[in-house]
Amino acid sequence: MKKLIVASNNEHKIKEIKEILKDLSLDIRSLKDENIFIDVEEDGKTFKENALKKAREIYKFLNNRNEKDFIVMSDDSGLVVDILNGEPGVYSARYAGEHGNSKKNNEKLLKKLSEFSIEERKAYFICLVALINQEGKELTIEGKSYGYITENLKGNEGFGYDPIFFVKEFNKTFAEMTPEEKNSISHRGKALEKLKEEISQLI
Repeated sequence: MKKLIVASNNEHKIKEIKEILKDLSLDIRSLKDENIFIDVEEDGKTFKENALKKAREIYKFLNNRNEKDFIVMSDDSGLVVDILNGEPGVYSARYAGEHGNSKKNNEKLLKKLSEFSIEERKAYFICLVALINQEGKELTIEGKSYGYITENLKGNEGFGYDPIFFVKEFNKTFAEMTPEEKNSISHRGKALEKLKEEISQLI
């Protein structure tokens, strides 16, 4: 079985990916599963640049290790708020200064939006997935999910900005949804559904 090596150790992300791609004949593995301890600096100006940079560095490492029968997958995801000129954007994970501190990131965003009405708080999540197979063929796929930023945190599921991202069609934040509900409309869910259709080009 071909390995799909995800350039991440984020357990939430790996779990989502495994769930959405469970119908594919792939052995989905994290960097830790593969004993890869590379921390790629995400210094690109776009989600696509960051996703490709991560995928290329892991691909290069695997090639040097003479790995066969693999596909590298990386993604760069973030939240874009229209009225804040696209913030937090590519800085979503480190918006408040400390990488991965969701509590502080959410607090900073809510403070910045405190003067705006709910209708002005339109936002979308974006997920840019990059794939490279062992021959070096590259593929990028994008998924977006649209909603609004709430005034308070709601829900205990999910991670990151999920407690403040409200989707009208469900009348819930991402953090109030079941994993199945979220995966059906999330940015990563949409990107991975497209991936399912296109990954045959790389297998």
